[in-house]
Amino acid sequence: MSSSPENVINDPAVPSLDDALVGEAVLGVYRQMFAALARDSGAVVDDPDLVDVAETLLTAFADAGEDGLSREQMRYVCRRYPAEVFENRLRVLKGLGAIREVFPKPNQLRYRASFTSVVGLMFVRRMMLDGGQSEMHRLLALEQLNVADPRMTPAQARDGAEGLARAFRLWSVELLTLTNGTIEELREQAPKLWGTEEILLRAERLHGAILRRWPQLDRTCTELRAAIYAYGDASRRAAARLTDSAGTTRNLTLLPPETWRTFARTASREDLAAVLEEFVFDAAAPWHEPSAVVTAVEDGPRTTPPRPAPPRPSGPDPGLSDDTGSDDATAERLRTVAEHVLRGGDRVAVEEVLGDDWVTARRMLADLSAAHLHPELPYRLVWSDGMTVREGGSPTWLSPGTFERTSTFERTAS
Repeated sequence: MSSSPENVINDPAVPSLDDALVGEAVLGVYRQMFAALARDSGAVVDDPDLVDVAETLLTAFADAGEDGLSREQMRYVCRRYPAEVFENRLRVLKGLGAIREVFPKPNQLRYRASFTSVVGLMFVRRMMLDGGQSEMHRLLALEQLNVADPRMTPAQARDGAEGLARAFRLWSVELLTLTNGTIEELREQAPKLWGTEEILLRAERLHGAILRRWPQLDRTCTELRAAIYAYGDASRRAAARLTDSAGTTRNLTLLPPETWRTFARTASREDLAAVLEEFVFDAAAPWHEPSAVVTAVEDGPRTTPPRPAPPRPSGPDPGLSDDTGSDDATAERLRTVAEHVLRGGDRVAVEEVLGDDWVTARRMLADLSAAHLHPELPYRLVWSDGMTVREGGSPTWLSPGTFERTSTFERTAS
């Protein structure tokens, strides 16, 4: 049995023409952004000179103005590159939309460059300098402005918070990988550790702003806060290892000991000889008998006297005491508080006994918890799942629970 055309059109699983157009527009932007880094339509460049050709062309188009450039002018600008390299780059840039005809007509001789490609290349250059630090600062500043915008909706805030949480988690995973890897790779990626405290401060401010404006996004904000803390821990661990590798000089330009050991094990005889040619060694020390060295060490003055060991008891260890330290006065006070809360009943909701003053409510909750934990008192606290958000209340978040009276048998069995 075949489906009718109407069923096919109404089927949500079948993409519509609008969906195809939106997807093609997104792909078109991606192609233009990374056209300068493409070797062909399906692979990235493996030669830095190819990126230099694209950047030279885009700079020439910026200076040319609205008239654009002809093919001969583009070749003149890139005259220091081989002809086959220029032709390959021009073909790729035209195929991905980074360079287009000024007017879409046959035998077009003048071309113009895409603004998206220039911005994409600038973005890549910034990423090469600090590994994404500046982009994270810009992203946090933009999200802070969006949160302050009265036109922003909770759905947009949720999307922004989820995107930031994803970025921080991926960043923390990368930093942990660098921390557990080689010290050479960690030193190479050291710019990713710059400005960590400033990023954490901005992220925590953004998290607080989102939660204050949209309390219903508490779960999303919890994920964001966890991702921020994970990034902070990972960056501190990486910075600590980087600092330890630098030694007391704190000079990151000096090669770490791991690099010297690797070079000594893998270098050829000629490479080792070339390195040692520039070093001046002290004369060999005179030979000393081992017994004379031991005698000199033993007879040498000690800077600090040895500390004696602490005295140990001569009798056997009696073990832990059976006295639990229960206080009758404390138990009687907690019993009075519990009976006052129950008012002759066997059960009462916790939220009914907590007042609006959080200081008083906190003390009451502490007393109820102490009565629940006391082994001689027949009371217990029972908490249920879930959490209620009370905007403007005190406390703001409340978990439903009950304070109950229990029998001695139930208390002993539990």
